[in-house]
Amino acid sequence: HALAAVDDGTGKVRGHREITADDAGHLVAIRWVSGLDDDRVWAIEDCRHVSQRLERALIAAGERVVRVPPERMGASRKGERERGKSDEIDALAVARAVVKDGVEGFPAAYLDHRAMEIRLISDHRGDLVADRTRVVNRLRWHLLVLCPELESSLKPKALNNARVLDRVDRRLRKLTGDARVRIARELITQLRALNRQIDQLHRELAELVAAHRPSLLAEQGCGALTAAILIGHTSGNHQFRKEVLADSQNGDGGVALDGDGIVGNDRTT
Repeated sequence: HALAAVDDGTGKVRGHREITADDAGHLVAIRWVSGLDDDRVWAIEDCRHVSQRLERALIAAGERVVRVPPERMGASRKGERERGKSDEIDALAVARAVVKDGVEGFPAAYLDHRAMEIRLISDHRGDLVADRTRVVNRLRWHLLVLCPELESSLKPKALNNARVLDRVDRRLRKLTGDARVRIARELITQLRALNRQIDQLHRELAELVAAHRPSLLAEQGCGALTAAILIGHTSGNHQFRKEVLADSQNGDGGVALDGDGIVGNDRTT
């Protein structure tokens, strides 16, 4: 991604930066703008597929993001006469389009305090679920060698259940204590801890969602986890709520705000 920082009071360019389109690059971007100004807005070109990960990272970090349609960038892009990379020129055009028309003239996405809390807990729970999946897969490989008939009898999510883990552990205790048995039992210990954490976070999210947006829980097919995703990805972004709901039901659950530029007034964006 190409980034351009512009002061929205003077239109002066504060700097350019290129980042990689991954988590490391997103951290670099936030560190960079944090050194320029504490009060800032990110202007991102609305192309829906280029910078989705960047947008998600920004909102999760508490940043405010506005979406800039390409047609709003035309005049600003034509006004850039100096030589330079096209990506840098596009980034500057995005930023200056927002400087010209004002931040309030563009759809914005951000999270208030309560929505941010729900987003953070929901994301943390999702990370733990991914960790659990990896541990389950490792355990099943060991069980395939140690107790193939037991492994084949386990349903896909069986190892999320404490009683099933107890049953598997009892079976392993009867085997010769070689390295594979020891590792398998250690994985069971990890799964017990992960299951407790994941269940606790689920209960916590249910309470937070019920207090923050109880109307969502009344919607058909919208439980606490789905509601938490919707709150975490749409608060402060009412115009795109239907769009995000459709993404969530398709297994994506993301907000699609894409592009390059940054702007701000005594804010750097």
